[in-house]
Amino acid sequence: MNQRRTRLYEGKAKILYEGPEPGTVIVHFKDDATAFNAQKKEVIDGKGVINNRICEFIFTKLNDLGIPTHFIKRLNMREQLVHAVDIIPLEVIVRNVAAGTLSTRLGIEEGTPLPRTLIEFCYKKDELGDPLVSEEHIMAFDWARPQELDDMMTMAIRINDFMSGLFMGIGIKLVDFKLEFGRQYEGDMVRTVLADEISPDSCRLWDIETDEKMDKDRFRRDLGGLVEAYQEVARRLGIMNGNEPVERSKPVLVKSD
Repeated sequence: MNQRRTRLYEGKAKILYEGPEPGTVIVHFKDDATAFNAQKKEVIDGKGVINNRICEFIFTKLNDLGIPTHFIKRLNMREQLVHAVDIIPLEVIVRNVAAGTLSTRLGIEEGTPLPRTLIEFCYKKDELGDPLVSEEHIMAFDWARPQELDDMMTMAIRINDFMSGLFMGIGIKLVDFKLEFGRQYEGDMVRTVLADEISPDSCRLWDIETDEKMDKDRFRRDLGGLVEAYQEVARRLGIMNGNEPVERSKPVLVKSD
């Protein structure tokens, strides 16, 4: 159904629209796949639908555990309603197994279990390639306050504990994942909440028995079968059955103010 609504922002994988109530935002999951700071791009039909469903499932579980998130509810196959937040300009990367840039930077063979979970921070700046930064950088440039940094690290550890168990129970190894947080304002109060998304786009997920990749590395490394891998993650989580069709992209007219 065509409707008039205000577009607030368009990123690589999502579009944000003004929500129906003050302090709310509608998140639309696109089918666009990007890698290497958007140097590699492709539209993969159905990806946005699956990511929306997986994100809804995980954020709902986290809300139930008392971990504050911006998620309110899923609206349809491609959209969800969330609380409006001011995004903290940091990516929080949680690593359990050596992979990706960690293996490249430190010369550690991919797939090597880490001696303990590592938490890294990247400064969210596309034109700089989201560089790795330290807590000293974060404090010096006031990207986050000390309490916010403590909140993000505490929540990241709790989220990792929950998700590691969740995925292990369905035969998937949680290698690493990226989180983003925001400031949610409630009157004179402000709290740190989990924002953005958790999906195979933002996680490395490997089959426990075969180490087959079930995440966006299938796109980054030209392995193919990205939607099928995402569907398998959703199937194991009990979100979609194996025969459920994925809604493909359709041209939709959206008028933006």
